[in-house]
Amino acid sequence: MTSKNEKDSPLGDVIKKVVSIGVGAAFMTEDTVKSMLADLPLPKDLVSGLVQNAKTAKEDFSNSVREEVAQHLNKVDPKKVIADVLDGYDIEVNAKFSFKKKATEENE
Repeated sequence: MTSKNEKDSPLGDVIKKVVSIGVGAAFMTEDTVKSMLADLPLPKDLVSGLVQNAKTAKEDFSNSVREEVAQHLNKVDPKKVIADVLDGYDIEVNAKFSFKKKATEENE
């Protein structure tokens, strides 16, 4: 069991902050991660590693999302989507036309 003093120690706070930054790093820029870690008493090697992990996590996340979207779009048949829209919806067009006389040398 951990005592109350161990939970509230400065080292515990640092560890909590590093873990929370690590979890949210996929949604932060490198500069944001650096600025959040700047006030913590951590060695530069550790900060560099955390920033690199944040960058890698962000790249992995965006690649994963890109692959999922691409897989989904590959299953979509554009002809079927257009046919469904045309069959299921009435199309209404509202247009406004106006005629403006061209400026000529005589009119100036």
